[in-house]
Amino acid sequence: MHKNILISRTDGIGDVVLSLPLAGTLKKLFPECVIFFMGRTYTQAVIESSKYVTEFINYDILEKKNTTEQIEFLQNKKIDTVIHVFPNLKFAKIAKKAKIATRIGTFHRFHNILYSNKLINLGRKKSNLHEAQLNLKLITCLGAKAQFELSEIINLYGFENIEPLQPEFKKLISTDKFNVILHPKSKGSAREWGLDNFSNLVDLLADDNNVIFITGTKEEGILLENFLIEKSNKVIDLTGKMNLKQLISFIAHSDALVAASTGTLHIAAALNKIAIGIFAPMRPIFPQRWAPIGANAQFIVKEKKCSECKKTQNCHCIREITAFDVFNKIINKKSQLFTNINIQ
Repeated sequence: MHKNILISRTDGIGDVVLSLPLAGTLKKLFPECVIFFMGRTYTQAVIESSKYVTEFINYDILEKKNTTEQIEFLQNKKIDTVIHVFPNLKFAKIAKKAKIATRIGTFHRFHNILYSNKLINLGRKKSNLHEAQLNLKLITCLGAKAQFELSEIINLYGFENIEPLQPEFKKLISTDKFNVILHPKSKGSAREWGLDNFSNLVDLLADDNNVIFITGTKEEGILLENFLIEKSNKVIDLTGKMNLKQLISFIAHSDALVAASTGTLHIAAALNKIAIGIFAPMRPIFPQRWAPIGANAQFIVKEKKCSECKKTQNCHCIREITAFDVFNKIINKKSQLFTNINIQ
């Protein structure tokens, strides 16, 4: 019955990365199935990077069509199962009108009760489970097990469809030094560590054994202008210089990445790079819910109450994490990997 399955997640990059294990699990449950993944234009490169996704559906284009066209589009794809990972009332209505046989949602959204016919008792806000584990609970009704360990999820991204890195960027990657990406900004999606801390980390990393890259959007590059000028002799500025496909490829060619709780961090983790996430300790943005999941992913958080920071982006709890804390994480992981390679 479940031959053409649609995963619907129309929010951010990090959210989408942590939903890709759904595709990997579904492919194991139904090896011959076709996996459609619906997302926004800006997440297309991430979705298409997974070998488990058969086809990307662009919701930004679909939502501009009229109701009849939307229904016909879904019916032409012969979709028989839809998983509403991210609540989207408009699309939930269309999926029901298109008479998709299995429509999965949660009890905790009222519109799911109206428009879904497989309801999962799943609440995210107070859960102690990771976001990726919560996503996977949505397909227990399709035969998936109730609980996945984080160590299992590492192998479910399928992050293998990576486009070649363009020569202008590939020549920046050192073959005999450690290539470290620092991603200081978050576009407001996370509490930020602060440019003073990133500046101190640059100073600690700046030696003959490391090459340091700064990534971010063009707009973030403007915000980082003074920082980039100050550190121009120690870092290579890549802000605004590559699209998401090339950023994914560049991360794949690098060795490590440091960021707050951003999509870029989760991409690095999915690529099994040394991914160091810097987190605030408050629920629901704490690492228990949003830590990077990968073979070489780690996080740093201050074990303290962070109630004072809930109403501001300027979180002193995350800023109390020192550059030495992060530097030591990087060096220890680097040493561990180097030792393992030599043993092999």
